[in-house]
Amino acid sequence: MPLRLDIKRKLTARSDRVKCVDQHPTEPWLLCSLYNGDVNIWNYETHSQIKRFEVCDLPVRAAKFVPRKNWVITGSDDMQIRVFNYNTLERVHAFEAHSDYVRCIAIHPTQPYILTSSDDLLIKLWNWERNWACQQVFEGHTHYVMQIVINPKDNNTFASASLDTTVKVWQLGSSISNFTLEGHEKGVNCVDYYHGGDKPYLISGADDRLVKIWDYQNKTCVQTLESHTQNVTAVSFHPELPILMTGSEDGTIRIWHAGTYRLESSLNYGFERVWTISSMHGSNNVAIGYDEGTIMIKVGREEPAISMDVNGGKIIWAKHSEMQQVNLKALPEGTEIKDGERVPVMAKDMGSCEIYPQTIAHNPNGRFVVVCGDGEYIIYTAMALRNKAFGTAQEFVWAFDSSEYATLENSSTIKVFKNFKERKSFKPEYGAEGIYGGFMLGVKSISGVAFSFYDWENLELIRRIEIQPRHVYWSESGNLVCLAADDSYYVLKYNAAVVTRARETNSNITEDGIEDAFEVVGAVNEVVKTGLWVGDCFIYTNSLNRINYYVGGEIVTISHLDHTMYILGYVAKENRLYLNDKELNIVSYSLLLSVLEYQTAVMRADFETADRVLPTIPQEHRTRVAHFLEKQNTTA
Repeated sequence: MPLRLDIKRKLTARSDRVKCVDQHPTEPWLLCSLYNGDVNIWNYETHSQIKRFEVCDLPVRAAKFVPRKNWVITGSDDMQIRVFNYNTLERVHAFEAHSDYVRCIAIHPTQPYILTSSDDLLIKLWNWERNWACQQVFEGHTHYVMQIVINPKDNNTFASASLDTTVKVWQLGSSISNFTLEGHEKGVNCVDYYHGGDKPYLISGADDRLVKIWDYQNKTCVQTLESHTQNVTAVSFHPELPILMTGSEDGTIRIWHAGTYRLESSLNYGFERVWTISSMHGSNNVAIGYDEGTIMIKVGREEPAISMDVNGGKIIWAKHSEMQQVNLKALPEGTEIKDGERVPVMAKDMGSCEIYPQTIAHNPNGRFVVVCGDGEYIIYTAMALRNKAFGTAQEFVWAFDSSEYATLENSSTIKVFKNFKERKSFKPEYGAEGIYGGFMLGVKSISGVAFSFYDWENLELIRRIEIQPRHVYWSESGNLVCLAADDSYYVLKYNAAVVTRARETNSNITEDGIEDAFEVVGAVNEVVKTGLWVGDCFIYTNSLNRINYYVGGEIVTISHLDHTMYILGYVAKENRLYLNDKELNIVSYSLLLSVLEYQTAVMRADFETADRVLPTIPQEHRTRVAHFLEKQNTTA
């Protein structure tokens, strides 16, 4: 099954020929060095060019950010290395580094070093803390050295690609290479390291139009990829996703599965020849430099594969294919959890998953966990990660009944399982682009014609509605459901009695289902990123990085976040809401269940319950309740 990788274009920036691109790790900035001698920095969120350096009148073939120094370092055809402060645009330093064109710059991740390679056949190591002294020269290539890349798993080693048809691996401290990889028939233009812990691999691309994968421990070629019709100019193992990317003078970017080497996708944006690719740890953005400018794409989901069993307080996540578990109940005694601060969790390795996890989800009682990816799913026991069931599926969802789930096989067939056995399969009238679990089975039709709710028992249509959600969140009671669309969300109330009566009397049933099955009780112009229900309160994160909750038409802000976070779960016993970020840091916020229950009771006009709950609300939280009641009076 193919990988389901969403590819969205985030930036299109036309310019002179782009020879190098680099991404800033914390700012939304993209660095582009140009053949005409300029270097530009683009903000890919605002789509604007924010800085420009006029470096020289000759091609700038290399440019890199050094964020810890606020620098941009450039290498150009006048043999010069130049250092600029990217905040002030002033030139900090410049020196002649080589006796021919500078092809590439690599920044050491921890030491004050840069490596440069050149058409003078040399690689040099420079130390900026020693007034840019050249600390070492690496000799051995017999033609231009086109690219150098530092090993992310061992910062003391690096690899180089040369037009002498070889890839060499070197060690800091030794001026001659450790070994040479030979196999390409023409000059090698590009090289990159695999980032995952499981394979000691390098990738190279050459003028023989081939891409080769090398095992640098065994010093052998393990795979040759043939697809490009011109010289291969750029290669990249993506540091986050199970893909590798190759670019060529044929104008295409090819995306390959990093495990099976199957060609997944071919992208052609009509910008002529590809010269450079940049992907970055912690991001799904990929930047590509062409003859006619730069394009940035976002590949796949940014949301990490992670799930929480709120009953057991356990969290399971995936780092690449490695599964890990965190037990919130095993925190050291006396650990004080403060709102918004990182919870000091210890991750325990659970082993490797046979597929690359794109999503992970516990079933409602927390006994099982499903991992989905590569068009397959595997259900494991949550405690020991023992394989319980598996199959092919584009999507997988759990029902509220812990033993029931559904899979989307393809765009026309949905299968429903109970106790791991297939119970029923059906083909929705308008096809299926996506499915949603919970109290009912939600089906989004192909090309967004309709969204339909089916009951799990008989798979009968309950209601077809016009809202096109990206996410569907059911309350535990099954009375309320939030449909989160692209730019707003809707809260619907499910009328079970109306549905029962319609079925008994066989009335008020149309081709779109039972007319009054749902009523819209709220519509809010806000983007829901992630959410969950606690009682009748819908808690969610929005596009402005706020945690809000919606109760009976009122929106209350719990906290402002300083970066994107995803809601994991709410532990009622602790009155705490847990969230995670892209880097799998866990944070939590206090959210009193008694306050939520009180507000819910007031909204339902159930004043008997409200009066019973009020005394259980601690004194320091009464102000919030008073504000809420004031709002109710003003809106009544």
